[in-house]
Formats: sequence, C-alpha cells, structure tokens
Amino acid sequence: MSRVAKAPISIPSGVTVDLKGQLVSVKGGKGNLEQEIHSAVEVKVEDSTITFAAKEGKANASALAGTMRSLVNNMVEGVANGFEKKLQLVGVGYRAKSTGKTLDLTLGFSHPVVFNIPEGITIDTPSNTEVIVKGVDKQLIGQVAANIRAYRPPEPYKGKGVKYADEVIRRKEAKKK
Repeated sequence: MSRVAKAPISIPSGVTVDLKGQLVSVKGGKGNLEQEIHSAVEVKVEDSTITFAAKEGKANASALAGTMRSLVNNMVEGVANGFEKKLQLVGVGYRAKSTGKTLDLTLGFSHPVVFNIPEGITIDTPSNTEVIVKGVDKQLIGQVAANIRAYRPPEPYKGKGVKYADEVIRRKEAKKK
C-alpha cells in the first residue's frame, strides 16, 4: 500500500465532505470542489476523517490510492485556506496590471499581452512587477501561473522574464572575446 494513502485526511471545521458513489464533493468557506475517484480506489468518510485504500486485485491501485488522497487533500486545504502562487517580472519596462477579468502585461513585445483570467481565480498586482494568483483549486492555480510565465520565461544570461517568486534561475556567463 502507498505510504501517502495510509495517512487519513482530517476534515477541518467549516468544511463538509459528501461522497456519492465515487464522486467526492468538498464545500468550505472559500468555495466548492468536486473530484471523481478512480474505480480502483476505495474511499470512506467517517466522523471528521477521510480514508483511502486500494482495492485488491487491481494493477497499480496502490499508486492511484496515493494520488487520489493527494488530490482530495488539496481540495480540502483549498476550500479551507485557499492557495496562492507568486510571480515576479524581471526586466526594464516589464509591468503587470490586473483589471477586472483580464491581466494586462507589458513584456517587451511590440504589443501588450492581455491574459483572460479564468473562472475561480483572482489575480492581484500589489506592485508593477508582482503578480499573485489566488484560488481554491491548486491544479488550476498552477496552470494559470505556468501560462502567464510561458509568455516570457526567464532567460539565463540576464535573468529577464516572468519567474516564480521562489524560482532560482541558473545564470550563464556571457561569451568572451
């Protein structure tokens, strides 16, 4: 059995978990999320804990049990506390501004980049060079942050581009004569 799947998830106060067949729905103060659990995984919701177990005789059921437990744990944590990812813009004239449902980016191109913010995500810009992506769905936050970073990934010579706040860019030395 997977080590991850062995640990039960404790449900914090203010969060409700409903199990209908293989569909787990989690409701909390920040929002609602749903996840379909794989048929090779057995889920039990008792009192204030959720437990996962692999069904016997199914190939790779142990690995799937650990994966499903991680996904549901992220859902519980998301509706209780929420998640956020910070991005930094490094470069002369690189700016970001959040307006309503769009994020306007100036990244050194001949045109401004307009990023449409998906449903369930909020983007804050505390300063011109900082972007904070917030929401309840950890997968969606990671994908949105990756999409914003993909417009201008950091380059290794001067470090210019859009980078995660905790990202370390391996720098290269410039060509010598």
